[in-house]
Parts: sequence; C-alpha cells; structure tokens
Amino acid sequence: MLKVAIQMDPIEAVNIEADTTFLQAITAQERGHRLWVYDVATLALEDGRLFCRARPAALRQKVGDHVTFGEWVKLDLAEDIDVILMRQDPPFDMAYVTATYLLETIHPQTLVVNDPTEVRNAPEKLFATRFKGVQPPTLISSDPVALADFHQRHGDVVLKPLHGAAGSGVVRLKADDPNLDALVEIHAGVSRDQLVIQKFIPAVEAGDKRIILIDGEPVGAINRVPLKGHVRSNLRVGGRAEAVELTARDREICAALAPELKRRGLIFVGIDVIGDYLTEINVTSPTGAVQLKQFTGVNAATLMWDVVEAKVG
Repeated sequence: MLKVAIQMDPIEAVNIEADTTFLQAITAQERGHRLWVYDVATLALEDGRLFCRARPAALRQKVGDHVTFGEWVKLDLAEDIDVILMRQDPPFDMAYVTATYLLETIHPQTLVVNDPTEVRNAPEKLFATRFKGVQPPTLISSDPVALADFHQRHGDVVLKPLHGAAGSGVVRLKADDPNLDALVEIHAGVSRDQLVIQKFIPAVEAGDKRIILIDGEPVGAINRVPLKGHVRSNLRVGGRAEAVELTARDREICAALAPELKRRGLIFVGIDVIGDYLTEINVTSPTGAVQLKQFTGVNAATLMWDVVEAKVG
C-alpha cells in the first residue's frame, strides 16, 4: 500500500466521465493505495521541510457523488507520503514553476509524477523542438518582424501562445490574412511570453491524435476531430474523440522521444500528432486516458501505477 497525495484542482468539481486525474486516483484506490488531495496553494516550505494541508479522499464511480472527504490534516510530504501526482491544470506560469521548485525539495525521496525538475525544464511546445525531423516548420518568438517573415515564407500558418493550454488562443492565419500584427500587439498587451507560429497542417481536418506514453512507451491513442470549419480539436473546445490506431509514423515519433522521456523521469506523457508531425509534448497534466480506456480498453492509469509501484518498491 502506498500513501498517495494528489496535487490538483478541486476533485469535487471534475467530470469523472472524462477526467484523467480521477481515473488515476480511483485506479490507485482500487489497488489498495491511500489517497489525499490538496490544492497547490496550500504548499508551505519551512526550514527545508515541505508541508501541505490535505484531505483524505474516498472515491467512487458515481456521477454527482464521487468523493467523500475526511478531516483536514497537515502532511509532511517527505515523511508522510510515498507518491505525489502533480496534476493541477496549466497555465504554465510562474506559480506553476514555483510549485516545481517546491516539489523538487522532496523528490525522489517522495516520488513525484512527473519529475518536477523535468516538468519545469520541458515546457510543452518548446520541448518538442528538441527532436529533429518530427515537427512542421515552427518559429518561437515575440519579435513581430520574425513572425511576419515566417508568415510570408510559409503562407497558411497557426499562431498560438507559447504557454497556452487546451487550445486557448490558437488561431489560423491564411497567406493573405492581414491580422498578424494586430494579434501580436494584443498578445503583447497581456503577456510577455513568446508566440509559436507553425505551418498549417491540412491533415488537422481529419483530427489531432493524442498518444499516451507511459515511461516512454506508447500505450495507445485517441483522435480528436475539430468541429467543421474549426482549427482547434481540443476536447475542451468542442473537439470530438474517436478511436484511432497508431501508424508507423506515430511509432517512429514515439521511438525518437522515448529515451529522453525515460531519462527525464517523465512517466505519464501525452503527445499531439497531426498527420505526420509532432506538435506538442504534454508533461504537466496530460489528458485523454478516459477516452483511451473507453475506445480500446487500455487503462493508462493501471500501466502508470505498474511503473510507479516498481520505482517506489
């Protein structure tokens, strides 16, 4: 039996029919592990010891009545807990980065999934650029001149915030679209982050594939199909999930990533593939495991706990 603390957004508010964190948590409970849940805002570092305020949680697969809490307790995360799942949703901002610094003080004495140092060092759209030959033409910059030059050279492009999530802020600009400068100005008015501009991949109309990898190994995929006429396929903005098989190109991309994912301790990862191209490597709070289980019977949470138990044991 492991003592597991889950750093997440309020579990009482999740959609248990779609939420990957809930699947990870209830799978742990079914394997005999004890669960606590806590909000990242309750983390407290004092004299080199990391604490949080947490509640024990008993889960059940019942919509509208899926959790019962025990009394609040103060946990010493190095002494009282064996495993932490870092599963709060992005944005990947300085608060998120600070949480990785705090969790770094106890890992690997307490195993944090994913490794907090590597979560910090692998921002999802930037990390993908480390792997040659798997991305579409891509530029990351806040320089309007560089962004305009890329648009002129590549024509039909997609523009998105570097640290955006769940499809937020993603827009398509065709070759003759005059709005790039205005969009860059709007973004600069609310953020100092860079932008990502990529050559548009027409294959997105057939879907954006989410492939889940456990300790570097692909265990399955779902396809997320955008609404007709839309470029964003994320499930949170109306994309439709459907079953899909891994192609030879998908496996080639996964093989290119696998050694680095294993080396970095990135145990639970979701990558996004459109056509023949990798677009993102999601390491913060990857989703898609519930849909994968529904379509294929593969429980990525079970496979994750197999790896975690082996590492802790």
